[in-house]
Amino acid sequence: MAGIGPLTQDWEPIVIRKKAPNAATKKDEKVVNAARRAGAEIESVKKSNAGTNRAASSSTTLNTRKLDEETENLAHDRVPTELKKAIMQARMDKKLTQAQLAQLINEKPQIIQEYESGKAIPNQQIIGKLERALGTKLRGKK
Repeated sequence: MAGIGPLTQDWEPIVIRKKAPNAATKKDEKVVNAARRAGAEIESVKKSNAGTNRAASSSTTLNTRKLDEETENLAHDRVPTELKKAIMQARMDKKLTQAQLAQLINEKPQIIQEYESGKAIPNQQIIGKLERALGTKLRGKK
């Protein structure tokens, strides 16, 4: 450090301040009450949809009207009567229970019950497994 010159210290005070209050702290109840006591002007504005669970436009829109006017009845396909009878007949011919057939095709017994009662939604993979296990053709022309 020799040869640089005399070392001096800067003794000016440093002031550390907090951040300016953000919008949330300005709206805090304590801050508002303190401002009222101090006599400051306070402006309060009520928002139109504040505190409600309604959309900005609560009137019926074009899409909701279309949905209300929709009359088409949508339902999943169910197992046809011919298929469920064919599954039952082929299972009886092989002298299998529903549980045994389900085990043969690696499915739950409930699946076989649903197919035989006509409640299942047809799945081509399961029908293919049933055809192989029962040795009969279940879909298409006989």
